Amino acid sequence: MTLQRQILIWTVYFAVLILALWLLSPILLPFIAGLVLAYFLDPVADRLQRLGLSRLAAALLIVVVSILLLVAALVVLAPMLTQQVGKFAGELPGLIQSLSERLNSWAPQWMKDAVARSGADIQGTVKQFAGSAADWIVSVLKTVLSGGLALVNLVSLLVVTPIVAFYMLIDWDDMIATIDSWVPREHVETVRSLGRDINTAMAGFIRGQGTVCLALGVFYAAALSFSGLNFGMAIGFLAGALTFIPYAGAMIGGVLAIGVALVQFWPDYWSISLIVAIFAVGQFLEGNFLSPKLVGKSIGIHPVWLMFALFAFGYAFGFVGLLLAVPLAAAAGVLSRFILKQYLASRLYLGADDPEPSPVPVSIIEEAEPEMPRLTGRQQA
Repeated sequence: MTLQRQILIWTVYFAVLILALWLLSPILLPFIAGLVLAYFLDPVADRLQRLGLSRLAAALLIVVVSILLLVAALVVLAPMLTQQVGKFAGELPGLIQSLSERLNSWAPQWMKDAVARSGADIQGTVKQFAGSAADWIVSVLKTVLSGGLALVNLVSLLVVTPIVAFYMLIDWDDMIATIDSWVPREHVETVRSLGRDINTAMAGFIRGQGTVCLALGVFYAAALSFSGLNFGMAIGFLAGALTFIPYAGAMIGGVLAIGVALVQFWPDYWSISLIVAIFAVGQFLEGNFLSPKLVGKSIGIHPVWLMFALFAFGYAFGFVGLLLAVPLAAAAGVLSRFILKQYLASRLYLGADDPEPSPVPVSIIEEAEPEMPRLTGRQQA
């Protein structure tokens, strides 16, 4: 099979896959979520197997514990988070207005005069921005509660996802072995090497960075709540969830928390400093302990490429696209580096004019050139 024909076949396969994802995206969420959950928890199942449990018992134990933790989180945290987010959306215009007035009182007189001479209506712009932000938050909440997480979808997610994860955990190793048996034997080592690189990138992000986001979200939410900050739990979990983008969680969560603290605690410098210290401690823990231990030195996914993948797949496939964005971004990054490596070693890059002559078989040389008579020693002399 020629290279052009192979490229055409794989292109058709990829196009059919994208079309299937687009057509079936409304029903794929519990299945993709179960697959991601199984991939996340597969090392735990392997560890339990090494401790003596069977694969079936390990998978069953993991799924039961995960369901109990999820139910507990929904019962305890979901109502509080929903209440805080709704209250935050309602009070956001007043918070931004109060913060802008406070910052205006701190601004030097020359800055106030410059703004006055420019004719800019900062107060009106702030009010308009605050109202738009509050309306956007409310609309997102309505969309989530009435659309993607409607009752039927929520029940299917809570019922189907654990079942899919359970079966995937049981058959994970067998599936990998079966897929490996389908690879053409001529290219099996290359495909295995690419698979290991993709798995390293995916594991570093999904397992490692996912655990970091969860740990920091719990830390920020607990610390901000105990500090007495309004909406502390919602801001803390938001900061933890955004940690998968480097510095985004600390920056966005820190700006929100410090802004609320300035309005709520001013002029209590101690309370404001405590909020700043919480995010400083969180960054110290992430940079020196969590990320080096759980993620490693590099996951091979550039933050800009990651954000583009999240936006693109989220726009095209909704929440299913968000779940698929990281694995596909990791795979695309590994394949791109492999293609680049092949290109840098090719004649197209090196610029050789003529290909090197291929070695001619000895049998052909012997047939083309008649054997010369062997000379005696006296004749040679």
